[in-house]
Amino acid sequence: MKIVLAAEEAAGLQILRALVHSNHQLIAVLAAPPKPGATTAGIWAMAQASGFKTWPAQWVKDPNLADRLRSEQVDIFLNVHSLYIVHRDVLATPRLGAFNLHPGPLPRYAGLNAVSWAILRGEETHGVTIHKMEAAVDTGPIVYQSFFPIEESATALSLSFKCVREGVRLMLKLLEIASVDPNRIQLQAQDLRLREYFGGEVPNNGWVPWFSPAKRVFNFVRAFDYLPFRSPWGCPKSQFGDVEVGVVKTKITGLPCNILPGTIGRRSDSGVQVACLDEWLLLKRLKIDDKYVDASDVLKPGDHLGNQTYDQRSYSAPQCSRYSG
Repeated sequence: MKIVLAAEEAAGLQILRALVHSNHQLIAVLAAPPKPGATTAGIWAMAQASGFKTWPAQWVKDPNLADRLRSEQVDIFLNVHSLYIVHRDVLATPRLGAFNLHPGPLPRYAGLNAVSWAILRGEETHGVTIHKMEAAVDTGPIVYQSFFPIEESATALSLSFKCVREGVRLMLKLLEIASVDPNRIQLQAQDLRLREYFGGEVPNNGWVPWFSPAKRVFNFVRAFDYLPFRSPWGCPKSQFGDVEVGVVKTKITGLPCNILPGTIGRRSDSGVQVACLDEWLLLKRLKIDDKYVDASDVLKPGDHLGNQTYDQRSYSAPQCSRYSG
């Protein structure tokens, strides 16, 4: 088959590696060109080193790309964690269509940062979806889905890795079926009444909601956690006196408390206890001036973490739009 791949991130690299060793004809790879001084080889560099054409990722927004795909007689277009919305003319051109790997279970987790939103909302399971692409974002019929548990120890990064493993497996399964008998590709329409769409907003503007149950605060912090990589939401933040600090690692204690949320309690080698609405939460690591430090080296009993610019008592479960096309 003749394939065009638009891809970024780890999932895109794995798909590209698989295509390098396949019998398919990879016409071109759309990706972000490397930034000046980049020290790691990304998708663009790997594609060029493997002898494939590279096109700038933003070309997917240009209807003229459809003419290129048509002239190359492209069979299938794959979108794997690419960051641009593909033009409807481009989607309509490949013989078998365009297919997207989405790191969340559709239709409930459409849009951006599905992994983080799932952790934040306390979901016990998550999933990935392969769907045929339509002009509206994440609305096309589903080809494959896979579901798996979210462990309490999971961070946004570890859950993302699980999505990549399952998503790549499903995408390769799609290519295998498409190359043997495209008629076996089954399309299941999404029930858009169940659709929830998440945009680029950062929940609570990034401020840790101490006036919430400890489990919610714990989920909030690990939903931001892509360490050692940069989080799309940044680092959860709190106010300590006149200083803004990042809240990096926490742990559930199960110990009830009845004290002003944000108050620092017992200190140990493992960290410091900080009061939430119902229980103490163990705060292990902080980020101060771009340096990571042990919370027990900075905070002492009686100190207080809060927010000078946001009334955390008004914090509620994150909201999202029911439909956005």
